[in-house]
Amino acid sequence: MMLYDYLEPGWSPWNELKRLQREMNNLFSGSQNVSNEYPAVNLWSDEQSLILTTMVPGIKPEDLNITVQGNQLTLEGEIKEEKYDDKVVFYRRERGAGRFVRSMRLPYEVEGDNSSAKYQNGILILTMPRAEKSKPKKIKIN
Repeated sequence: MMLYDYLEPGWSPWNELKRLQREMNNLFSGSQNVSNEYPAVNLWSDEQSLILTTMVPGIKPEDLNITVQGNQLTLEGEIKEEKYDDKVVFYRRERGAGRFVRSMRLPYEVEGDNSSAKYQNGILILTMPRAEKSKPKKIKIN
């Protein structure tokens, strides 16, 4: 069996080098809080819910799949490849295309059935109520 048999379809050594360069740049710039995963997310909470926002421009809401199980959230989708005439010459092409899957562990369990998603102008906003069993319980002192 050859090395190429183990590689994923669409794998490119150049993309791997770019990823490694981004990670090295982040390491030496001191910005460890920035992720290179797509899509980038902001996640915060108030007393009752977790709120996640992410920019996914060019993706139709029906092409997004959002699942939550316990405290695991998964975002899946696909950015469609734009079709161009054979005579088009690119001078810069930075926007990627293809399927993506992003999974993350949430800080606590949420109620998936009561969660809501809103998609507006390429921004996805998820509101996920905190599961009752994960809320802190006050202990009365006798």
